[in-house]
Amino acid sequence: MRTAAVLFVTSLALSGLLLAQETKPVPKDSVRVSIPGCTKGYVFTASPPNAEQPGSVNIPDGMHLRMNGPKKVIAEIKAHEGSMIEITGLMKKGQFNDGVNVGGVRISPGSASPGGLGSPTTGQIQIDVESWRQVVGSCRSR
Repeated sequence: MRTAAVLFVTSLALSGLLLAQETKPVPKDSVRVSIPGCTKGYVFTASPPNAEQPGSVNIPDGMHLRMNGPKKVIAEIKAHEGSMIEITGLMKKGQFNDGVNVGGVRISPGSASPGGLGSPTTGQIQIDVESWRQVVGSCRSR
C-alpha cells in the first residue's frame, strides 16, 4: 500500500514537471528559433553555427538582434555577458531575410519620417526570448 502511494506521488511530480516544460504555441506570423551567440546589454550578436551549437535557422554571423523578454530572463542573460550562449525565442517570419548583405553590412528598406530621422529601433530585428542556455565557445570582441 505504501509503495503504491509513493508511486502515485512520484508520477504526479513527474507529470507536473512535464507540464511546466511545455512551450507556448507559436503565432502564425512567427517562428521559434534557437541561435548561438553573445550579448551586450539588450543586443544579441549571432555567431556562426557549429557542430555543438547548430542553431535552428540560418542567421548570418554577426547579425544583431534586439532581445525582448521577461525581466528575470534578460537579467540572467546579462549576468552571463561575455559568455557564449544560445537563446530560444520567437521572431516574425522573414524578419531576418529582409534586405541585402553588402560587405558584411545589411541594407534593408526603411521607413521615411518627417525630418529625416527615424526611431533608433525602426527596422531593428527583434526576438522575444523565451529561454537561454550557456554553450561551449567564447565571444570575440567586435
